[in-house]
Amino acid sequence: MSADIHLAAEQLGKMGYLDLDVDPSLDLVAAINQLKKEKNAVILAHYYQESEIQDVADYIGDSLGLSQQAASTDADIIVFAGVHFMAETAKMLSPSKKVLLPDLKAGCSLADSCPAPVFRKFKEKYPDHKVVSYINCTAELKTLTDVCCTSTNAKYIIDSFPADQPLIFAPDINLGRWLVKETGRDMVLWNGSCMVHEIFSHEKITKLKIKHPNAAFIAHPECESHILDAADHVGSTSSLLRFTRESKYQEFIVATESGILHQMIKDSPGKTFIPAPPNNACACNDCPHMKRNTMEKLYTCMKYELPEIHLEDWVIEKGRASIDRMLEISARAGL
Repeated sequence: MSADIHLAAEQLGKMGYLDLDVDPSLDLVAAINQLKKEKNAVILAHYYQESEIQDVADYIGDSLGLSQQAASTDADIIVFAGVHFMAETAKMLSPSKKVLLPDLKAGCSLADSCPAPVFRKFKEKYPDHKVVSYINCTAELKTLTDVCCTSTNAKYIIDSFPADQPLIFAPDINLGRWLVKETGRDMVLWNGSCMVHEIFSHEKITKLKIKHPNAAFIAHPECESHILDAADHVGSTSSLLRFTRESKYQEFIVATESGILHQMIKDSPGKTFIPAPPNNACACNDCPHMKRNTMEKLYTCMKYELPEIHLEDWVIEKGRASIDRMLEISARAGL
């Protein structure tokens, strides 16, 4: 390594990424594709990533699809264009592989809202309860979880428990409230939330619906209940994408992170997609953590194979069981 690389590597803890200059004339798409071939690397990207990152990825998906890909890939290196908990999940599922994350500070407000040591104390108050945790949580929280879920499979996961089995659901209280309605289970809910999905304004959405009377209003279940109650369709990121593709509606008001609109437009170029709230200039429906990843960071991450995700063996062993159980139930449900 050159002196510049050594210095950048030493500052990873402070910066979160390799702070290196990238030649502005470099064709980043070609360079990244070349590195994939040379290193037998696969890029997994979440729908909320910048459009140019989505376009260079080998697989684009929501949390369930990304977990399934991480578990089954035969690549030597998994490059996760997403946030920290997603890369941790990939490491749990493929512990022998090198897992890279372009920016270690690409965190998650929802995961941060449920610190494992605090949750452990909370769990002790309900000794007879099993724990279902949304996959948007830390690796350590997964070690305190019986089964993980995503918004795609959450109803199947909850229904897999006997009706008389009391449950704790963490960390997303909005998804938890929606699941209580959907399943009829009276679960104990941890009070956590996603900063992006909590900002949607009922007033602005109502005005948008008046302005676009023929538009379908669709929302992710991490939104607050008063938003979900107004929605024509509630579903996971992949469910929202599928709905826009298959629906007869030609206009959609979309209440989730705006990155998904790129795939919606690609899949249905003749349809109109309106982000809620409508003023994209404020970036208030963009996840600042997801958007920390850039093409330059992705390139340097792949070139120098840093930053790398490391987890202690006990965390992998204990936390993976909750993810494996989720994948088993999802497979049985045909998801």
